Amino acid sequence: MPDVDVVVVGAGLAGLSAARELVAAGRTVAVLEARDRVAGRTLGGVLSNGVPVEMGGQWVGPTQDAVLDLIEELGLETFSTFDDGESLTVYDGKAVRYADETFGLPLDSAMEVGRLWEEIEELASTVTTGAPWETEGAEDLDRRTLDQWLVASTEDTIALRFFRLLVPALFSAESPELSLLHFLFYVKSGTSLETLVATTGGAQETRVVGGTHRISERMAEELGDRVRLGAVVRSIVQDDTGVVVAYEGGQVTAGHVIVAVPQTLAGRIRYTPALPALRDGLTQQMPAGSVIKFQVGYDTPFWREEGLNGFVLSLDDSFNVVLDNSPPDGSCGVLVGFLEGAHARTAGRATAEERRELVVAALVKYFGEKAARPFDVVEQDWTAEEFTRGCYGGRLGAGAWTQYGRALTAPVGRIHWAGAETSDVWNGYMDGAVRSGRRAAGEILAEYS
Repeated sequence: MPDVDVVVVGAGLAGLSAARELVAAGRTVAVLEARDRVAGRTLGGVLSNGVPVEMGGQWVGPTQDAVLDLIEELGLETFSTFDDGESLTVYDGKAVRYADETFGLPLDSAMEVGRLWEEIEELASTVTTGAPWETEGAEDLDRRTLDQWLVASTEDTIALRFFRLLVPALFSAESPELSLLHFLFYVKSGTSLETLVATTGGAQETRVVGGTHRISERMAEELGDRVRLGAVVRSIVQDDTGVVVAYEGGQVTAGHVIVAVPQTLAGRIRYTPALPALRDGLTQQMPAGSVIKFQVGYDTPFWREEGLNGFVLSLDDSFNVVLDNSPPDGSCGVLVGFLEGAHARTAGRATAEERRELVVAALVKYFGEKAARPFDVVEQDWTAEEFTRGCYGGRLGAGAWTQYGRALTAPVGRIHWAGAETSDVWNGYMDGAVRSGRRAAGEILAEYS
């Protein structure tokens, strides 16, 4: 007899959601997590004044119904991201305040951004999210990188720079590093480009009191000793009778296994028999993004007094996306910002002190001398995380969706796949992770019915 019905590899939102679904259906489960904590790409941090901050995924928003319902079910509370006042866009040495849809860009460039934006939304509406390779014209959309499409679509250099900033803000990767089809799929899976970018009414609208890592911690508490930490999975063997999942320190036998880790890590597990070539090739085609996240604490959210909401986009700087991340009571000020894509890879070669100086100098440029005196600067380099190897998620480059996409969620015998990158709704987000875990659990439960 197997030890359990199902082994789940990975105790992030996807793996724990899958395990929770299976247990609710009466199945026995073991969850193996390599880290000494649960929650995967969500991670809690604390500033030196005791204020909790999120060092990983942190926002939830409209249409993310799976994770929003889960938050409520687990008894957690949410609060709105501060969004009152004007935003800042920096380009060519100028800092422009705005409160409209121009992003503070020159009128001609703003109109060109709007034109490209509409074209992207129109193209994205044609994508078949459940099977992107079946989209009309899929091979042509997949053949080009997003950057190639942008260069062919506009001669406005500021509009081009704007989108080359926006893409790393969404993917932690550069526009030449993903196919046009992947970008369009991602936009549609997250409702629209406007939804992905917006704070109020968009993907950055809401935060979880105490941090989003609490979602996973609450689920893990429910699952109890079914969750094993420090269990680094090395191999999965399957045959007609079941699976054997071996980890450092032991093994578990089961009827099925759900692999709920980033694709690049799933590819490092040894499978016997070997995975089909398409599935193995997929893991080689889906690298994670590069991002270093910063939480910068101040005694007060002083920018609010000057009529600013804390949101910054800079076309000139490497630390170029900033938002207000202060606690709901406003007891101190917190700005959250990112080094993403190529900027993260460059900064990764610097020292922590050099990165701190870079970040604070950028904030002084945006908000003035008051920004020069933070009481805390906390960073999280996700590219250095052994059991993540990057955030926000995986991406597919030119040609990969049409060649390898079919293998993304297709079970391989008794092996099932979950993770935010495998969801066709809110792909790459916490909501997508929850949905993917439930999907994988459903696949297995259907076999028992």
